[in-house]
Amino acid sequence: MVPAGRIGLADILRRHESAYLATHDLSVAKTKVWRAIVNCRTAALGGHVETCDACGTTRHVYHSCRNRHCPQCQTRAKEAWLAQRRRELLPVPYFHLVFTLPHILNGLIGQCPRVIYEMLFGAVSTTLTEFAANPRWLGGMPAFSLVLHTWKQDLGRHVHVHALVAGGALTATGDWVTTKRGFLFPVKALSKVFRGKFVDTLKAGRESGRLHDGAALDAVGWCALLAQLFVHDWVVYAKQPLGGPVQVLEYLGRYTHRVAISNERIVGMDEHEVRFRVRDSTHGNAKRTLALPANTFIDRFLLHVLPKGFKRIRHYGVLGPAGKAVNLAQARAALSVPAPDPVIVESVATFMRRIDRQAWARCRHCGQGNCVPTAAIAPMPGRSPPLRGPP
Repeated sequence: MVPAGRIGLADILRRHESAYLATHDLSVAKTKVWRAIVNCRTAALGGHVETCDACGTTRHVYHSCRNRHCPQCQTRAKEAWLAQRRRELLPVPYFHLVFTLPHILNGLIGQCPRVIYEMLFGAVSTTLTEFAANPRWLGGMPAFSLVLHTWKQDLGRHVHVHALVAGGALTATGDWVTTKRGFLFPVKALSKVFRGKFVDTLKAGRESGRLHDGAALDAVGWCALLAQLFVHDWVVYAKQPLGGPVQVLEYLGRYTHRVAISNERIVGMDEHEVRFRVRDSTHGNAKRTLALPANTFIDRFLLHVLPKGFKRIRHYGVLGPAGKAVNLAQARAALSVPAPDPVIVESVATFMRRIDRQAWARCRHCGQGNCVPTAAIAPMPGRSPPLRGPP
């Protein structure tokens, strides 16, 4: 068993590639993700040679794949994304809600993930928008972001959406209405409306043919599935209100660019199995180690490869792309807060990049000089770089 701290997801895929691919066919999307992860920060993608300007020591630095499924490539993407979101935060309380699909739908999700994920975003966004528009609750346009996650701790399929919702709404007259309660919306009512909207969309998808032939059920099977959907509870979980903008950003960063498994969670592997840490929700989130056959581990990881071009982070209402500039300006005016200065935001981002670069450039051999690029390393011939997904 190779111990923790020396291996990552890429090592697992490399070691078990021959055995796994001998018995499994991969889709184009999964093949590209696999290739990106195993090539990330290796000679396959090329890079450059850096030389210390004090002691002359050289080192090879290889390019990252920047694939959104790669556990090595999320930190910088997350920081860039959060820098942009910082300009959009309002000085109001924020609420975190989680909308989860029942596991009875997992088979259907596996057959047509893009369609089901789109239906999920649609059901969640319309539910939140309608509750916010209701004068009983807020009576205006909400401001919220949705993030899709498809996994649970053991890498099994567990499809859910995290919603970060501002505690208020922009009215038609340009006023900002703040929630007067200790909660945003009643969770039980949210759950029922969410279920109804999703099931209605699912029915319409079957009638219109959006659910392709591979997801077809006969009339009896379809009726049985619908019946089970109304038997199961649809979980909508509401967490305590978050703090100010700084706390909201810190909190949001935990969810936006998370991948199915981080390298830090991997404990070890051998020719037969992979061991990784999980939090056991049945025992107070206590940490334990789970061992899975290597092929099962890879199967589960690949469950979470998103369809090509699918946007798993989306913004609605005041933050919706169509009218964001106007709506945000109205919300800030109603809250008597100025718009952020883009020059200041950019200078902070530039400063952070410079500090990060200085730390990286410091020579680890002598500790005195800086390593500067002195030569390029071409990608390995015959090994084209993988396609890069969006952050």
